[in-house]
Amino acid sequence: MSFKSFMEKFREMRFEDFRVLVAIEVGMKKHEYVPVDKIVVYSGLSHEKAVYHLQKIHKLRLVRKTTIPYEGYSLNYMGYDFLALNVLVKAGFLQAVGKCLGLGKEADVYEVLTSNGEEAAIKFHRLGRISFRQTAKFRSYTKPKTFWLFRSKIAAEKEFEALKKLYDCGVSVPKPIAQNRHAVLMGKIRGVQLKEIESLPNPEKVFLEIVKNLQKAYKKAKIIHADLSEYNILLKDGMIQIIDWPQYITLQHPNADKLLERDVKNLTRFFERKFRLKISVEDTLNLIKTGNKIKKAQIFR
Repeated sequence: MSFKSFMEKFREMRFEDFRVLVAIEVGMKKHEYVPVDKIVVYSGLSHEKAVYHLQKIHKLRLVRKTTIPYEGYSLNYMGYDFLALNVLVKAGFLQAVGKCLGLGKEADVYEVLTSNGEEAAIKFHRLGRISFRQTAKFRSYTKPKTFWLFRSKIAAEKEFEALKKLYDCGVSVPKPIAQNRHAVLMGKIRGVQLKEIESLPNPEKVFLEIVKNLQKAYKKAKIIHADLSEYNILLKDGMIQIIDWPQYITLQHPNADKLLERDVKNLTRFFERKFRLKISVEDTLNLIKTGNKIKKAQIFR
């Protein structure tokens, strides 16, 4: 579906449509497909009105329907998007949604305009695009017997929590603005993924800037990214920005040292392969953990 048709559908929505969507969301805590009679009760509408608006949102493809063994409805990701957007708009955080900035395995990101006219971004978490077995292996926030939508909500809550800690500690991350359900509203995402950059005039400087930010995250915010790579580090005009934090861990995590080392190794391998740098993983890790002033001669061999 095109973005234009997505927004056209959103503008078609009325108060009662959202009430029915919320009713289905509430019912999904107990049912994979929520029976119509439960939707009527949870929505607070008359049976006739609830069914009318249920048919409307089904026609807009915001819900899935089953007729076996009973007629029931379940939210899909677009329906969940609409619920999150509606809250953010009504709360005065969001004025307009623009073009798509990126579609990933676990999230979609769009440019937006905040209520005060600032450019920003909204990230919709979409767990389930990769196998749950793979996700659950590494993600502590995935809980058994919950649905993908609600797992995505937990991921968004965790990322928003991380961004608040990091931003307050001066780590170069998007500014956290608001969060609802599986959506995180954040400051403008700046730059190009490191993986897309073919050459750098001073790759050592860029690497050191990344390490300084990892050091701030470790020493001040007390957290580790735990999934760092050239895909979630952005660069623009010599400035870096680190994104994608839903899998972060605290220093108290039993595998904290191992996951920090993995982050650093991912980073050093990329810079060695792409820019021919010779980097000491051991010295880099030591500087991140000690918080000592980082100098070029301490890291590069």
